[in-house]
Amino acid sequence: MARKVTDGPIRNKERTKKKVIDALGNILNKDGFSGLNISKVADKAGVDRRLIYDYFGGLEGVVKEYLNAKDYWKINEEDVEGIIASNKHDFGKTLATDILEKTFDSLMENAEMRRIITWELSEDLQPLKELNQKREKLGEILLTEIIDDHFKGKEKNFRAIEAILFSSVYYLTLHAQMNMGPFCGIDLKQAEGQAELKKTIRQIIDWAYD
Repeated sequence: MARKVTDGPIRNKERTKKKVIDALGNILNKDGFSGLNISKVADKAGVDRRLIYDYFGGLEGVVKEYLNAKDYWKINEEDVEGIIASNKHDFGKTLATDILEKTFDSLMENAEMRRIITWELSEDLQPLKELNQKREKLGEILLTEIIDDHFKGKEKNFRAIEAILFSSVYYLTLHAQMNMGPFCGIDLKQAEGQAELKKTIRQIIDWAYD
């Protein structure tokens, strides 16, 4: 039996890249973007700073790869066609509900994802803008190809409804996990509160499509 290869230029490069991305994540989670620089990342990762330029093109490239790896709404481009085809039957009603519920679950469960939302609101950085633009581009495709036709000529603006629901999910998850207690008497740290929120999201989507 051939011995499994565990070393070599490609494997070493991937291990080094992971160490760098993990190091950047540790720094961001502890200190935010303030004072972030290549020297800190290289020291934390235990690598030569020149490798960061070689593998990522610089600090911005590391930030971009970190954000893309941690993004809560990641859909591969090759999957988009299948998503469109499988959701045309109900004009995206199920898809719209599922995305909101999964976004809520992801943000409640993952502190790094919540930090990304916070950074997007507070930091003027190109990788953060690009991440948001990537999400917007994907959302535009799904809305245009699946949902918009159902609402043509109707008084309900589904894009505005989704915008309100998404922004509510963002704020409520951040509020709940910052130890700020219940919101309007609903405690989203409890299963009952989470169930009520999801039920209401479904009711609003039902009303929109009615």
